[in-house]
Amino acid sequence: MSGKDRIAVFPSRAAMTLMKARLKGAQKGHSLLKKKADALMLRFRQILAKIIETKMLMGDVMKEASFSLAEATYSAGDFSLGVLQNVDKAQTKVKSRKDNVAGVSLPIFECVSEGADTFMLTGLSRGGQQVAHCKELFGKAVTLLVELASLQTSFITLDEVIKITNRRVNAIEHVIIPRIERTISYITTELDEREREEFYRLKKIQEKKKKMRDENEAEKARLQALGQRKGR
Repeated sequence: MSGKDRIAVFPSRAAMTLMKARLKGAQKGHSLLKKKADALMLRFRQILAKIIETKMLMGDVMKEASFSLAEATYSAGDFSLGVLQNVDKAQTKVKSRKDNVAGVSLPIFECVSEGADTFMLTGLSRGGQQVAHCKELFGKAVTLLVELASLQTSFITLDEVIKITNRRVNAIEHVIIPRIERTISYITTELDEREREEFYRLKKIQEKKKKMRDENEAEKARLQALGQRKGR
């Protein structure tokens, strides 16, 4: 096994315990990241479907608003100059907030109307109904535009986060976990080899002790026999 295929550690019981703890942590991290990626992908698909729906609705609303503007201009004349003169600040403003999805902050934009309508008298002399209808449709178009901007911003953010999360999941699954497993296998092999060597060494020591004991007993028996002969 190449040293590049595993973590450089000294094979010991402590290293085995440490590697098993790291393996457990990597597996848990992989599971959590996988769940996060699944949750983000679910929200990603929901936003994609909502973007398609909003764009189709946006096309219909803009077409209707353009037609309504033509009607209002025909009925009330060119009222754009009067509108520009009466407006000193924006009535419709965009506010943002954060939405948390699996630890990822997504920007959400919302339309907020503030202050009084500064051009509510526009078209009072003629064409007032068409102007009001035109105003309503373009207000709806602005709201849809802001919603679409919010959806596309969240879409781009989620796309980047999903790519990063998937890279991390793949790295843990195909690099980190196999490397730890190979390290555990290496430590297990080394420890088993040590145990076999220790068993062989103890066996040899026992055999040597037995041999020495037998030789001592044989020598002792010989000396006793020799002493008995001399006693006679």
